[in-house]
Amino acid sequence: MSSIAVDAMGGDFAPGAVVEGVDLALRSVSGIRKLLLVGDERVVQRELGRIRRNGDPRIEVVHAPEVVQMDEPAITALRGKRQASITVAVNLVREGRADAVVSAGHTGAAVAATVVRLRTLPGVERPGIATVFPSPSGPFVLLDAGANVDAKPEHLVDYAIMGDVYARHILRFEAPRVGLLSVGTEDAKGNDLTKQAFKQLAALPGITFAGNVEGSDLFAGSVDVVVCDGFVGNVVLKCSEGLAKAFGKFLKVLLQKNPVRKAGALLSKNAFREFKILCDAEQYGGAPLLGVNGVCIIGHGSSSPMAICNALRVAAESVDHRLNDRIVRRLGELGPKRGLQMETSRE
Repeated sequence: MSSIAVDAMGGDFAPGAVVEGVDLALRSVSGIRKLLLVGDERVVQRELGRIRRNGDPRIEVVHAPEVVQMDEPAITALRGKRQASITVAVNLVREGRADAVVSAGHTGAAVAATVVRLRTLPGVERPGIATVFPSPSGPFVLLDAGANVDAKPEHLVDYAIMGDVYARHILRFEAPRVGLLSVGTEDAKGNDLTKQAFKQLAALPGITFAGNVEGSDLFAGSVDVVVCDGFVGNVVLKCSEGLAKAFGKFLKVLLQKNPVRKAGALLSKNAFREFKILCDAEQYGGAPLLGVNGVCIIGHGSSSPMAICNALRVAAESVDHRLNDRIVRRLGELGPKRGLQMETSRE
């Protein structure tokens, strides 16, 4: 059973959507012992009263008078607003009062606060955001989706190892296939980063390396883990989100062109409903920041109550599966040249 610190002021629809998501999680997610809602105490208590959750023993409100706004630099969370909700929430993990932190607020602030306050796991130089995508054959995980816009080959190797662990224990793949995102499937294709990373991944034991994968093949089901630098990963993420929304609008317009199409759409409404759910990022929960010494789940800025609920579910699962301990162990097994000291993570 886990205790999770929640950035109650983070997100476009906070604190209302966050508090409603907490309500959903307490009703449907197992493995949660306590939720610590971090934010302006008066505002958060008012929202709890609105949904009749005042006095719930599983909820504790931790006062944080400041908020890092979306247009502010990430460093604001560390220097300018030391009492910001995301900083206070991360500190709860550092102090051992919480096992994980969940935020749908400023991504850069969440990454900065988590890395500085919690540090990285032994052997990990750069953490990566792992985002789950749907495909016709099942989900796959891509990282980094935006934690670091620049990367070295060894960072991509770390992403591959951490993504492999996540795919095994959270997505339940027995032997995840790891692909390197590049501009061609041939070994020699790509820039200096991908060429060097390819050589290191191909020589890495214990990982099922499937070679290069092109952007057009991401959703073909050929790989279960895709690694790239955060710049490319974030572009893929945003393009995929935009394409999914555009496709829905195109389809709606085309199906309303004449009565025959409208009738066909009515007969297929259940299939369309299932397709919408399949492509809805909210169903997959927030994206874990893998590689930090503590569990951090980052939600989309426009997270709805359901998205917050699923982010809390992912946080509870990560704690329950001792994900960080597994990552540290795997890094030690696959990277003896790093000279890792086998340490126990905060989990």
